[in-house]
Amino acid sequence: MSKKYIEECIRTSLEAYFKDLHGTEPDRIYDMMVDAVEKPLLEVVMKHADQNQSRAAQWLGLNRNTLRKKLLEHKLLN
Repeated sequence: MSKKYIEECIRTSLEAYFKDLHGTEPDRIYDMMVDAVEKPLLEVVMKHADQNQSRAAQWLGLNRNTLRKKLLEHKLLN
C-alpha cells in the first residue's frame, strides 16, 4: 500500500463527510481526523513493535514519553 492510496482513502472519506453534512457547517474537522487516525495508528504500530514502546516511538518519530501519553489518552495501556 502506498502513501498515495492512504491519502486517497482520506480524501474520499472527507468528501463523503461533507456530503453527509448536507450544507451544515462542519466543526473541528482537524481534531476529528486526528482522533480517527491516531488510535488505530497506535494500535497497529504497537502490535507490530510487540508492545515495545521504545521501538514504536522510534518508528513513529516520537519521544517515548509522548507515545506513552498518547497511549494513555486512547486507553491503550493497562
